[in-house]
Amino acid sequence: MTDAFLHVLTTGMPWVVLGTMVGIFIGSIPGLSGAMIIALTLPMTYFMDGPDALLLLVAMYIGATTGGLISATLMRMPGTEAAIMTTLDGYPMAAAGHPARALGMGISASFVGGMLAWVVLAVLSPPLSHVAVRFGPYEIFAMVVVALSLIAAVSRGSLLNGLLAASLGALVSLPGIDPVSGALRMTFGWHALDNGLTLLPVILGTLVLSQLLEDSGSPKPVRKASVASTAVSIRMRDIYHYGWSYVRSSMIGTWIGILPGVGGTTASIAAYSVEKAVSKDPDRFGTGAEEGIIASEAANNAGTVGSLVPLLTLGIPGSVITAVLLGAMVIHNLNPGPLLFSQNGFIAYTVIGGALAANVVMLVVMRVATPLLAKLMYVNKAWLLPPIVVFCVIGAFSVSSRYFDVGIMLVFALVGFLMNRARIPTGPFIIAYILTPMAEENLRSGLVIYDGSFLPLLTRPVPAVFLAIAVLSVIWALTSEAKARQRWAS
Repeated sequence: MTDAFLHVLTTGMPWVVLGTMVGIFIGSIPGLSGAMIIALTLPMTYFMDGPDALLLLVAMYIGATTGGLISATLMRMPGTEAAIMTTLDGYPMAAAGHPARALGMGISASFVGGMLAWVVLAVLSPPLSHVAVRFGPYEIFAMVVVALSLIAAVSRGSLLNGLLAASLGALVSLPGIDPVSGALRMTFGWHALDNGLTLLPVILGTLVLSQLLEDSGSPKPVRKASVASTAVSIRMRDIYHYGWSYVRSSMIGTWIGILPGVGGTTASIAAYSVEKAVSKDPDRFGTGAEEGIIASEAANNAGTVGSLVPLLTLGIPGSVITAVLLGAMVIHNLNPGPLLFSQNGFIAYTVIGGALAANVVMLVVMRVATPLLAKLMYVNKAWLLPPIVVFCVIGAFSVSSRYFDVGIMLVFALVGFLMNRARIPTGPFIIAYILTPMAEENLRSGLVIYDGSFLPLLTRPVPAVFLAIAVLSVIWALTSEAKARQRWAS
């Protein structure tokens, strides 16, 4: 272990710094994702030593997750999927004239979330991953149901509109291959739909290009405020004042990140919803609440580090990017899993040490580079829109090298634009689109295992508790909306 940490701090440090900087830059640009840059970098690591290659890729992973908060806060365009929730409060705070405050809160939350998750990664990886692997399909299905039910808590305006958006998102996720039978469904004879609608083009169209259409038609000037390097800073009194929010969101993000296949987006959704539920003034959420920024950024960064737990100890990727990392380990003749620590302990602890170093480097780089990237606030959007469109087209095309995906992105740009005009929130649409396949696959797998019986959902303790939380969250959302209407009527 000592040799691994020494390697990280000496010959491996340049790779950590390079990976973190590239990840932050790519993550801050709408249309370019961490998964894309890591996948593009993977062939370049063929001639690198295994430990250095993993350091570079892990640092990119952590940097890209954090970099997404910059464009999410300043332009309401999440640079990464995990930053979707940051737009709900980060952008309103920046638009109200406090971009430095919003960025500072996001950076501090990212660092604290990553560090707390690193403690779990370094100290509690084997027992926590052992518990997570015991989760059966019904447990994971119930957990996803909780996340889907919390859509009501994160959508602003009418609950009916939020549920309508979620239903549309679930419908869009259905075309492609049936997860159980393997048969094609809802492809309408188009072979391009055999693998379903790709995530990145849908997100780019709905969240990024739709906003560009909105800005092009009726540009809304953003209030500008100083974002000098002295302004974007970590304030210890914020960490003290919102201490429980930092810890609570980080732990939620870590645990969800450990669960295979769930990811940082679900972590940020859950943490944001919990913070809103425990807040004394939940109506502030969505209008620039500090706790909302903390919850989203602490959870998605904690989920990033947490997703390394099943990768190292079980050989199971916890997210799309860790699946690429798994491929990198295989390319370099490493076998992640239960035997990794005993057979290749140097590699395992190098990754753990790299995650720690990348979080520290991320804090320094974000502290220095964010004011430079934040100058996007001062640039006329007429100059920004064309390059953003180009990046979006590149990002959509690079997923499968198909012009079909570019067309899908353009279609969903129109869909998102129309939803915005109809005041139907796009957040629940994207959230349901991401989570529905996971819910369906685990539900149907559970039905196969339990001979078509739904009863284990109620008799097994973990699914029963999750479903109870889902029901309570819907009741809470309905009650809150009824009370808001009464206040408005009075």
